[in-house]
Amino acid sequence: MTLPADRTPVIIGVGEVLDRPADPAAALEPLALMAAAVRAADADAGGGFLDRIDSLDVINLVSWRYDRVAQRLAERLGIMPPRAVYGLVGGETPTTKIHEAALRIMNGNSVVAVVTGAEAQNAVAKAKAAGIMLPWTPPAKTPENPIIPAEHVTELGMKHGIFQPIHIYPLYENATVAAWGLTPAEALAESGAAYARISAAAAANPHAWGRTAFSAQEITTVCDDNRMICWPYTKRMVANNNVNAGAAVLMTTLAAARAAGLAEDRIIHVHGGASAGEHMDFLKRDQYVHSCAQDAVLGQAMRIAPNGFDRVELYSCFPTVPKMARRTLGLGADVPLSVTGGLSFAGAGLNCYMLHSACAMVRSLRERPADQALLYGQGGYVTKHHALVIGCRAAEPAWLMLNRDVQDVAEDARGDVPRLDGAHEGAAVVETYSIVFGRDGQPSHGSVVGRSPAGDRLFARMHLAEVGAFLNLAASPIGAAGHVTLAEDGLQQWRVA
Repeated sequence: MTLPADRTPVIIGVGEVLDRPADPAAALEPLALMAAAVRAADADAGGGFLDRIDSLDVINLVSWRYDRVAQRLAERLGIMPPRAVYGLVGGETPTTKIHEAALRIMNGNSVVAVVTGAEAQNAVAKAKAAGIMLPWTPPAKTPENPIIPAEHVTELGMKHGIFQPIHIYPLYENATVAAWGLTPAEALAESGAAYARISAAAAANPHAWGRTAFSAQEITTVCDDNRMICWPYTKRMVANNNVNAGAAVLMTTLAAARAAGLAEDRIIHVHGGASAGEHMDFLKRDQYVHSCAQDAVLGQAMRIAPNGFDRVELYSCFPTVPKMARRTLGLGADVPLSVTGGLSFAGAGLNCYMLHSACAMVRSLRERPADQALLYGQGGYVTKHHALVIGCRAAEPAWLMLNRDVQDVAEDARGDVPRLDGAHEGAAVVETYSIVFGRDGQPSHGSVVGRSPAGDRLFARMHLAEVGAFLNLAASPIGAAGHVTLAEDGLQQWRVA
């Protein structure tokens, strides 16, 4: 059984734009980048679809905060789609919006849909440093959709200085070392090798912001242009959002694509996917050795593709994400994890990477056809997850009709969340930890997520004099004993036992 052609969702056009003027005042603003990307996607599809767009999704902007974002873009394009929506923050939103657009097409609620996004953080940062006022559409006093949900940035995390993504992903990175039976040196070597392959994909991608292929040693070794950011992540293992870039994906029905004369080998089918999430507060999760939400969405993707994926794009804001994902997928350590080039190397706007990845995957599938490929996006602090399966073969209706929301699967797999005991004093063991480095290359502060003898969770600041015990590449400190006291400010303090 197959879907009727007038209800079969397909991707027919992709467009990407890079903007690198020497003078930031000459840079394109995000609205202009998106408009250019949408027009490029229309041209990629052979043209003639722009005026037929009935659904427009715009990925959340960070570098320049407009009001009426989707409406402003529609006006700039000269179109009046009945549906024009500006999205919420999240690295998974491009895969989510492509999936939702496919379902609207399948259900007969849309015929031509576009998902687009762009950022111009590079120009904004350069203009600020030079004291230049950018001649762009004025930003809004009250922009649409907050940048970061308040639940993520907790008061306790702020007090510890552990509240940004770069501070929180290492909690998973460091916990998985012991869970997987690795030494920190072995885990670092795995990250370096995986990211070397990802950087090679960026070097081969003409739409990548950075096109340098690095060796594993160049990625993991600390040096002047590759400082330690947060243990064990160097600069080359951290997402680069300092770009001026836009992307767009154009979708329609198989019937409309064929009526427009598109060749079958340029049409990419959407097969389905799934979404799930973790608790917003990172201290209210059951553990840090895997993500139940990630497992659930990838499990659904594997049900859609029981014969496996010819290629994958695994979100790569920090190494722990693709490393956990490849284990869930059962992929070998030497399997390439990106066709795009990763957030560290290819770069992308804060919420836009998976949109660029969708473009890269479509081009890859056109060049080298395959039945099924995986796009896995993630947002927040290992928080929101979405997997999307696309390919050159026609989708089975059962795939698209699988439940998109697999939150119940994630909840069923989740263990009990330990009680947070902020008053505990006495013996404890390390559950995981995060150590932040300053620009001088030295540790600035760190905190331990620990467990009391009763099994309760605690959150304690490290004494910097004892940080060395956590930076030993030969042995993981997970499970090591410590002693917790309460400081005058009421925060718990960790001492090595």
